[in-house]
Amino acid sequence: MSDALVLFSGGQDSTTCLAVALDRFERVETIGFDYRQRHRIELDQRARILARIAALDPGWGARLGKDHCLDLGILGEISATAMTREMAITSGADGLPNTFVPGRNLVFLTFAAAIAYRRGLRHIVGGMCETDFSGYPDCRDNTVKAMQVALNLAMEKNFILDTPLMWLDKADTWRLAEQLGGAALVDLIIEETHTCYLGERGERHDWGYGCGECPACKLRAEGWRKYRGALS
Repeated sequence: MSDALVLFSGGQDSTTCLAVALDRFERVETIGFDYRQRHRIELDQRARILARIAALDPGWGARLGKDHCLDLGILGEISATAMTREMAITSGADGLPNTFVPGRNLVFLTFAAAIAYRRGLRHIVGGMCETDFSGYPDCRDNTVKAMQVALNLAMEKNFILDTPLMWLDKADTWRLAEQLGGAALVDLIIEETHTCYLGERGERHDWGYGCGECPACKLRAEGWRKYRGALS
């Protein structure tokens, strides 16, 4: 368990996963994706988060390696969703919110594996979760396990897809961040990470920046309230 590549978007979950990886592995690289997401401001936050998280712990800073950011604009071009178009967030007849980008995590994991193959990294760490989530089928544990099998067959490797948040709710995710990096990491997540689907960073809440109304903001805010309530 010496090296890992973390799917790092600049959001709360991926930042927590990065802390998990830095705590667990000897060498950690990161990868982000520009798919013309509506909340592309998260990409702007990535460099700030990487700099701050490296400064939290000398050991983390020493383990943190190269950052990769791939242009996957074609995914945005073929995805008519509320994550890639200016449209209201609603739910479809199938119960899925229209923020679901079909194939997104499958594409992300495939490109991450290609980078991991070239860089000699075995573990691929992602923030997929099916406990507190919007119902996206590509975030489910079975999907990730199936992708691990497919990638290993296709590349003749032994990649391990790690999903440390899979069975945690958002309160647990806040709690995990505190366990890993104390109040300093919690503060970093509040001030620097971006979760809001609308890309709103004009309003500061006690849990961070965002519109406060989109599904991502509501999940993050509710998790924060449960986490803080458990501490009081």
